Amino acid sequence: MGRLEVTEIKCRTTGRLERPQIRPAGDRLTFIDKRDDLARRMAYIQHTEMFSSISANDSSAIVASARERNFGRRQTLFLEGGPARHVFLVLSGSLKVSQLGTNGQEVILRLNGPGDVVGATGTAAENYCEARTLQPTSALVWETRDFQALLERFPILRGNMTGVLERQLNELEIRFREVATQKVALRLSSQLARLATQVGKQVEEQVEIAVSQRELAQLIGTTLFTVSRLLSQWEAQGILSARREAILLRNLPGLLDLSMEE
Repeated sequence: MGRLEVTEIKCRTTGRLERPQIRPAGDRLTFIDKRDDLARRMAYIQHTEMFSSISANDSSAIVASARERNFGRRQTLFLEGGPARHVFLVLSGSLKVSQLGTNGQEVILRLNGPGDVVGATGTAAENYCEARTLQPTSALVWETRDFQALLERFPILRGNMTGVLERQLNELEIRFREVATQKVALRLSSQLARLATQVGKQVEEQVEIAVSQRELAQLIGTTLFTVSRLLSQWEAQGILSARREAILLRNLPGLLDLSMEE
């Protein structure tokens, strides 16, 4: 093999010479520009709840301390009862956060999509739940001890994370009220409407929600049979299409009408 000689690589964002990172790509070599990578992440996170009102310089410092990771479909991020080692900011894809009941049955606490924060952000030594991806997912990942140091260093970040936790608690309260007071059909339509915003992916003029019928049943506290029956009825009305592990919303206004019915 002949000698490989690199004379200079320029950063596309600054024009300055950089020492490149080289990654094999088949028979070719790909040069990875870390500055461009940081710029891409910064463009995304500025619209998230976690980084609301944080200056560009502070945001850059926070993002620079994280690493980006890609996870496959149905991959576990952390286990209930396991050591709390990481905090995740979802960039793409979706995942579910769940706990196991005393009988071993899974209870889904929430589904998370782009912009959501997952993991023990406080001082807990163990995870109180499990997180597993529903589809291929990418996320920024911080070591928990590093993230706690960032919360101390940046008070606005700490305030934003308090807001994130309050919103998650409020969502759980809403679901508890729905289970206690609403019929199953209304609970299901309301949950699908929320998921369309939280984890839905636009597919042409429709919205795809990567969730199985069994997971929907767990979310709203009912049986798989009941969910399957209701989805079949709504499919006949042209509101949605139920797949094995996804729901395709064809008529979102029609679904919203269902969720408003008493």
